[in-house]
Amino acid sequence: MRKPSAGRVTRLGASVTAAGLFTVGMAATPAAADSDQLWISAPYELVLPKAADNGTQTPATTVALGLSHDNDTYRVTDGRLTVDVSGLAGVADVTWPENCAPSGTTAVCSFPEVQLTGFPPQLHLKVRAASGADVGVGGRISYTATATTTGEGGLLTAHENSTTVRVASGPDLVLNQPAPVSDVAPGSTVPVPFSVVNNGNERAEGVQVTFYATRGLDIGAVAPQCTSTPVGEGTIKPVTKVECAFDDVVEPGGSFALPSPLRATVASYALAERIDMGVQPRGGVEDLAPESNGAIASIGARNTADFAVRGAKVSGAAGETVKAELTFRNRGPAWIANLGSGDPVAAVDMTVPRGATVTAVPDSCEPRTLDGGWYESETRTGAPRYLCQLPMWVAEQQTVTFPFELRIDTVVTGAKGAITLKPPYGDAPLPFDPNVGNNKAKLVLNPAV
Repeated sequence: MRKPSAGRVTRLGASVTAAGLFTVGMAATPAAADSDQLWISAPYELVLPKAADNGTQTPATTVALGLSHDNDTYRVTDGRLTVDVSGLAGVADVTWPENCAPSGTTAVCSFPEVQLTGFPPQLHLKVRAASGADVGVGGRISYTATATTTGEGGLLTAHENSTTVRVASGPDLVLNQPAPVSDVAPGSTVPVPFSVVNNGNERAEGVQVTFYATRGLDIGAVAPQCTSTPVGEGTIKPVTKVECAFDDVVEPGGSFALPSPLRATVASYALAERIDMGVQPRGGVEDLAPESNGAIASIGARNTADFAVRGAKVSGAAGETVKAELTFRNRGPAWIANLGSGDPVAAVDMTVPRGATVTAVPDSCEPRTLDGGWYESETRTGAPRYLCQLPMWVAEQQTVTFPFELRIDTVVTGAKGAITLKPPYGDAPLPFDPNVGNNKAKLVLNPAV
């Protein structure tokens, strides 16, 4: 069964929204090995710009829908998503995609192969406010779904889901989503597509633009209307924030572009970089659909990072407490950052040598049983094994030290504890590390002379 990520989703800046708000029926939980669940993904709310007084409708808003399941042990096919738009009478008009068969106010949409949870939606409806629908009126789209599974029972039924729809008036700035770029040579300069359209029914009196660029990218000053600020604690800042205020008026159906094309120079230490981009109408005006105000430009550099771990040798008599420092180093040339997920870049796994008891544990280290399971205890000391998480980013040549204290209960000459560098979750090799030879070390107590 596929293991869920234990990380958290973070943003490079609070003002940047990279994706819409989605619900999946009820809160998704990992499936048991012999079970599976079908999920409907849909936006929680949809705000539509009011049609013009002469009846001219605004551009359609795309509603992204999807079916998924959460157990990769089984194959799930013949997904059938029933979409009921009877609650939109007088509120909005719907245009159905080719894989939906409408009948009256409902349609059955087909998914020959149902994907695993976490993949992007596969179905896109087009919805626009009905002519004559006033600001403030609303309705609802309802969803039910079934699918066929190779698992027990042969049929999966999703929890019902729905999208609330309301008509409003105002600008709706939509920022394009650039395609990811990969295998870029360090030192190169690459174009970053940036374009904005106003899908609302009112003009935007100025545009506020914000960029958050990770450390391996330099986007320069962007424009005279912009200010640049390093973001983060410590001497090395992982992100640069660029804020811009433009007086451009963007009419309904009109577009906005930067004074000059946006470009990013890739640093020698770059690897997996990103620019979070966000736009807002100026003057405190609320955007009708803020979920479309953000995008992420992903830029991958052709680079590697050599992660290494160093152990320690300490000595002491029975009853003494000794200090032992485990040391991680990123030998570069690239820095590594998981700023999008917030996950640690790696973990250091340490087995306690025979004859000793851990009496002091670094804050970032968790106790484990000898086979790596959860250690059930009221205290974090005394475990036979520890898993220490590194930060979510480390610069090139940066070191991280994990200071332990161990009480020597019995002197065992040359007692060794294994130290292994590994991913934060699972046991797969670190994909950016070309040298696994320095990913292991030893903690030796009372080494032989």
